[in-house]
Amino acid sequence: MSLIGTEVKPFKAQAYHNGKFVEVTEADLKGKWSVVCFYPADFTFVCPTELEDLQNQYEALKELGVEVYSVSTDTHFTHKAWHDTSDTIRKITYIMIGDPSHTLSRNFEVLIENDGVADRGTFIIDPDGVVQTVEINAGGIGRDASALINKIKAAQYIRKNPKEVCPARWKEGGATLRPSLDLVGKI
Repeated sequence: MSLIGTEVKPFKAQAYHNGKFVEVTEADLKGKWSVVCFYPADFTFVCPTELEDLQNQYEALKELGVEVYSVSTDTHFTHKAWHDTSDTIRKITYIMIGDPSHTLSRNFEVLIENDGVADRGTFIIDPDGVVQTVEINAGGIGRDASALINKIKAAQYIRKNPKEVCPARWKEGGATLRPSLDLVGKI
């Protein structure tokens, strides 16, 4: 079953954010756009490259009214230790959620049960707390955070213009479509 169109399930988790431990719940994902980015583990190989790439897009995402949450099954203490010891992770200013209970990983259906880690899952969540996009990659395939920008712009456009749809390779300001009987078989 797809998570598209479903509301984020209740959760409570500890996170590391800008030198502090904070609590995050599903309520924090409401009232604004959110990106929840799962990754397998701290102190690994592909994960820090992805998290740094996400940090490099963070200002552009904030300009779109988006908050970013990274999540692994490590603890918030481990996130702090990684942040304190890695030049790459030290750059991160978005929220790093610990999920040692696997609650979030199960809620978002990315937990690899036998390994106790999460798949590389990226979720765009609208201000109502509803999942709008899901992307899941195999463990050895890193993600490109710049791809989030256009997906979020498309999701925001459709939210404001519910009678229109964004075609493939749509960019902000580009042509959209209005689904109708007249378009059937003409595209």
